[in-house]
Amino acid sequence: MANSVSARKRIRNAARKHEQNRGVRSSVRTAVAKARRTLEGSDLPGAQELIRLAASALDKAAQHGVLHPRNAARRKSRLMRQAAKLTGALEHPETARAARAKGTGRARAGTAKAGRGTKAVAGKRSVAKGAAGKPQTRATRTAAVRSATTRSRPTEAPPAD
Repeated sequence: MANSVSARKRIRNAARKHEQNRGVRSSVRTAVAKARRTLEGSDLPGAQELIRLAASALDKAAQHGVLHPRNAARRKSRLMRQAAKLTGALEHPETARAARAKGTGRARAGTAKAGRGTKAVAGKRSVAKGAAGKPQTRATRTAAVRSATTRSRPTEAPPAD
């Protein structure tokens, strides 16, 4: 139990905000679930409106600190990606079928990592390799640059006494 008056007040405030945040989180989850259900039901005009409302609810929850901004962005991204996938499949069923046959998307990205050889995976930062093919550390890179610059300078004859 809290000893000071301010600690008791903090507990009361936290309990009140917890109840408010629960309601907001619940309504956000409901909005996202409705949008997903409508998308799966292939009702495009209704789905677009519900997606807009769900994105707005997620943004507001993040703005007020109920959800972390990255959490809201991730949920919005997943919802938009699902919408794009389904709307593309509904508008152009033969194109969507061909894309699935090729194996594009996240499932394919996992296989690209396994076959990493000389090429860098798209989106990954390329790592500078040394002579042995191992990644260079900062110290070895600077040493290599220094030795390359000293080699390129013409050597001067020592002064004659």
